[in-house]
Amino acid sequence: MANKDYVRRGSSPRKKAPSKKTKAPQRRRSARPVISAVILVSAFGYGLYKLSVQPEPPVKEQHAPAAKPKPVSQPKPKPAKSGQLPPPPTEKWDYVETLPKREIEVTPKELKVSEIPYIMQCGAYKTLHQAEKRKLDIAFQGLNSKVRKKENSNWYRVVLGPYKFRRDAERDKHKLQRAKIEPCAIWKERQ
Repeated sequence: MANKDYVRRGSSPRKKAPSKKTKAPQRRRSARPVISAVILVSAFGYGLYKLSVQPEPPVKEQHAPAAKPKPVSQPKPKPAKSGQLPPPPTEKWDYVETLPKREIEVTPKELKVSEIPYIMQCGAYKTLHQAEKRKLDIAFQGLNSKVRKKENSNWYRVVLGPYKFRRDAERDKHKLQRAKIEPCAIWKERQ
């Protein structure tokens, strides 16, 4: 077997360095477009200036007896301000006087007091450490909770309550939801 040169095997042939081409002489730019642009801009500016200046009225030659010129109406001067304020406008609405005198009677619904109190559960955990952590989060919201464990269960439940009314439990549930502590479930306590 013949010896092979593996070093040069994958290389491509060397490229020749680009030769310096002679640059074509640059054409000298004409000044005509620049001059014509300057002239156009100055003519436009002069036209705007002439439009903004009000022309003087033409002078009439007085060969014949002059007719009585019409008086030029000048704006009427505003009366000088006095130190007094104008009277306040009168109210055309009568609700301003009648609204404070009205009374609305509201009869609230009677709340049903349940014989079985409500509780709210905010988690069930395998370890006591996790349940205590959730209890601490709830305590930071100003609510008192307990960790419960049933005798034949391995789960630690975090519960709040008992609540006499479901409305109170719902209020605390919404407070915990605003603090991103969820899910919490409300149900009647089973003894």
